[in-house]
Amino acid sequence: MIADTEYVQWLSDLKKRFRQSQIKAAVRINQSMLEFYWELGRDIISLKAESHWGSGFFNQLSMDLKDAFPNEKGFSVTNLKYTKRWYSFYYEQVIIRHQAGGEFESLPKIVSEFSHQLGDDLPIPQIFSLVPWRHHVEIFTKSKSLEEALFYINQVVSNNWSRSRLEDEIQGGLYQRQGKALNNFASTLALPQQQLAQEILKDPLDFNFLSLKKGYDEEKLEEALVKNITNFLLELGQGFSFVGRQMELHMPGGQTFVPDLIFYHIPQHRFVVIELKAVKFIPEFAGKLNFYVTAADELLRGEGDNPSVGLVICKSKDKTVVEWSLRDIQKPLGVASYQLEEVVERTAKELEQQDKERDEK
Repeated sequence: MIADTEYVQWLSDLKKRFRQSQIKAAVRINQSMLEFYWELGRDIISLKAESHWGSGFFNQLSMDLKDAFPNEKGFSVTNLKYTKRWYSFYYEQVIIRHQAGGEFESLPKIVSEFSHQLGDDLPIPQIFSLVPWRHHVEIFTKSKSLEEALFYINQVVSNNWSRSRLEDEIQGGLYQRQGKALNNFASTLALPQQQLAQEILKDPLDFNFLSLKKGYDEEKLEEALVKNITNFLLELGQGFSFVGRQMELHMPGGQTFVPDLIFYHIPQHRFVVIELKAVKFIPEFAGKLNFYVTAADELLRGEGDNPSVGLVICKSKDKTVVEWSLRDIQKPLGVASYQLEEVVERTAKELEQQDKERDEK
């Protein structure tokens, strides 16, 4: 055994380089396979293969490809049909958007290739190669629009989502909820800060990972969220870091104020102050949070940090009341509601009756 320090360091570096080469090779293989699937789907559509060669076309193609490449697993009838649906989904969405006069500039930059070629041979965006095939299948089979599909592709690439995480987010309607919290960012933040801040606020938030009895108050809600901080962070979204609960903000004059929760959004370099309310939104909530955000900017915000943002999370809200409440507020605030299935506490008599009915069955 060689115990020389120089050798050990070189060996460690060698292992690291080999792992990196494995990752690069996997990316190249994935890219080549996806390009093949994309072109296969395009060919099936442009050749009108099913009408040209009959209803048994996919069965025949599957058998022929499996015979030629017996060790490959991507030539099942189901997978071959997916290649057609994959290409067709984007082709039809892009063409419809083009015919309707839609602007491609409003789409994420990841699909700028779409605007350059709108004939029968639609190019595959380069970023698609960074997304595994089964992720693609989940996205194009569940998305209802081009924007939604591209949103999830961008999320997978940016946040390195597993397929199970992707499935959970699609099922939870992340696209429909992301950036939907009512806010006053247009009047309180400069571009591009408006859009960036908007992106981190969901509405509604899903708190069904909690188990709270009917009639809970704000203290119980706050305590439950802190105890389930991992799930809460996942629901808030990528990039949030928990700073503190009931964190004391000491004023120069000696007074102390304690917002419910403070987070820091690492990618956007900003504090996010959260006030929890187990009731319907009322205007007073905005005024109080406006002060807390001002205090966070004065006492917590450091050099290089962007303006702090406030978020009221309440049980329900009236859109007009929220908009009027935020209209003349000077600090960037948002208001979101949450979803939570309350646990109904049964009396001893009700539990006894329930047991009796179960025994009778």
